[in-house]
Parts: sequence; C-alpha cells; structure tokens
Amino acid sequence: MKTCGSATPLGNSIIEMTSAAMNDFEAVWERAEDVFALGAHSLHGPDHWRRVEAHGLEIAARSGADLTVVRLFAALHDSMRWTEGGDLEHGHRAAELAAGLQGDVFQLDDKQLELLLEACRHHNLGRVSSHPTIGCCWDADRLDLPRVGIQPDPRFMSTAAGRSFAQNGEY
Repeated sequence: MKTCGSATPLGNSIIEMTSAAMNDFEAVWERAEDVFALGAHSLHGPDHWRRVEAHGLEIAARSGADLTVVRLFAALHDSMRWTEGGDLEHGHRAAELAAGLQGDVFQLDDKQLELLLEACRHHNLGRVSSHPTIGCCWDADRLDLPRVGIQPDPRFMSTAAGRSFAQNGEY
C-alpha cells in the first residue's frame, strides 16, 4: 500500500467525480484543524488524518466504497478529540460536527450523510461493518494504529482489502 502526505480524489465514476467537485475538501480540513483541541502534532491530529485518507483511498479502490464519504471521514473522525487517551464520545462529537458542516462546507445526499455520521459515531468502538464504505473508513483508521504501538489485527478489519493490508503488514 502506498501512503502519501496528501491524497487526491480517485473518482472512478461520473457520480463520484461530480460529488467530489461539489465539495471543498480543503475547507473541511481547515475547519477540522480549527476545532481540533490537541494541536497539529497530536497522535490523533492532521498527520494521522492524512494517513487515514491515504489508506481509505487504497481500500476504496478495492472495495467500492464511496470516496467522498471516505475522504470526509478521514478529516473529521478524530477532530473532536479532547484528550489523547480515552475519549469515548469523540466519535459522536465528530458526527455532530459533520452534520453541522453539511450544506455549508460540503454537500452530501441523505445516504452519504448517514454513512458519514455512522462511520464517525462508531469508529472507536472496535466494531466491524459489512457496508463497504463504513468498513473502509474503520479499516483506514485501524491501519494507522502502529503510530500508537498497536499492530492492526486482520480479525478487526471489515474489508478484504483491510484484512490483506493488516495481514501483510502494509500500513
């Protein structure tokens, strides 16, 4: 798997490219950084978000996940953390932030918004999902666990691609 500092949209359909064009991803990143309480060098901060985005784009290319939701998840999922340690409510706060940005900084249809909110709300609960987009989001986040000394476990990956990356140590 390739990782990079700044991922780019990989739209593989007209609908995804149109959706991506309608959303200002950099504005989302700026808003997330503005509200993030732990600072730019946090273990859960912007560097982590960019790695999650890169992992998510790799998994999405193999799983059919919604690229727009994956990119928004990457920027928002940990943006409302208040501590580096246990902060069980940060996913719910991230979902609230996402709902508040809808229609202002980005525009999703109802299905996409519900996927983004679900992915944010529950990303830190150790669940797996059979939905390709939610599973992609959660796997992308888990593939960056080595930053905190934890090796990703294929058993906790939702997608075949995530399991393969974890099994082969590609993170």
